Amino acid sequence: MFDLLTLLIAAGGGFFGAAIGGLHAFIFTGFMVLVGSAIIMAGGSPEFLNYVAFGPAFGPHIAFAGGVAAAAYAARQSKDVGGKDIGIALVSMDRAAVLLVGAVFGVFGYIVQVGVALIPGFGSLTDSVALTVFISAIVVRLAIGRSSLTGDLPEGSGWGRFAPRDGVAWIRYHERFGQLSVLSVFSGLLAAGVAVRLAGYYPDFAGSAHVLMFGVSAVSLLFLSLGISFPVTHHITIIAGLGAVSFLPVVGGNAVLAVLIGTICGLLSGLLGEVCARVFHNSGNTHFDPPAAAIWPMTLVVKGLAVLLGAGAGVG
Repeated sequence: MFDLLTLLIAAGGGFFGAAIGGLHAFIFTGFMVLVGSAIIMAGGSPEFLNYVAFGPAFGPHIAFAGGVAAAAYAARQSKDVGGKDIGIALVSMDRAAVLLVGAVFGVFGYIVQVGVALIPGFGSLTDSVALTVFISAIVVRLAIGRSSLTGDLPEGSGWGRFAPRDGVAWIRYHERFGQLSVLSVFSGLLAAGVAVRLAGYYPDFAGSAHVLMFGVSAVSLLFLSLGISFPVTHHITIIAGLGAVSFLPVVGGNAVLAVLIGTICGLLSGLLGEVCARVFHNSGNTHFDPPAAAIWPMTLVVKGLAVLLGAGAGVG
């Protein structure tokens, strides 16, 4: 529900995300997810996870999205910054207006996420945070980047226009679908297995068990920010974990089958992330987050199918 204090904190969260850079803000999200998960497994409240990691402080729809919007605006103010430069701490520009754009989009992200979560029959089945990041990216591209959603595509027709190329690509070292499939399967297998085991060991954490490996994936981006070639897997691990724990009761508690289903979900999310990168991010002049673009529809599919199949099997 809407809360004025949370709205004010969201302005600070978006501002801070712009000041340190969207990528670094998301890395902090990962650290907060790990801390919040530990608190719940130790018998504590889920409020830290909900309010700090996924709320107005470091929620990706606020801090990361604020950094994305600020980078796009900064690119319009200076040739030293690109619209996709989410790894730059924008406080270094010494332009208050750039950071204030982050604050504005932090508030925007909070309002949109609350609205999405309240949509009957939809808000509870999708990832409202990821969907808000997606919506915010659309607004940034159209309003600040002032280009089409697909960006400046080369001439021609067909899927080949969206193929990655030097200077216009997301993650070059796992863009090929064969290589990406292997990465997605084994990252998903790990995340699904961990989620199922933790859900069994810590019943109070069962509803959030899928986010632990997401937190690990987010933290791993610290190495990417340091210039080391590191995989981007958080859209894989969160969906694989979600698929496993969501289908566990549907398959009668068969952990192996649930983990295999989660692994397939992770594979599909990994492939969808690359498709979204080619369609929205690569040729654009602002950052359009491929993982967020994959997470929200995959969450909708996973949860929707789990509800339908569970109802059919009499689970509930």
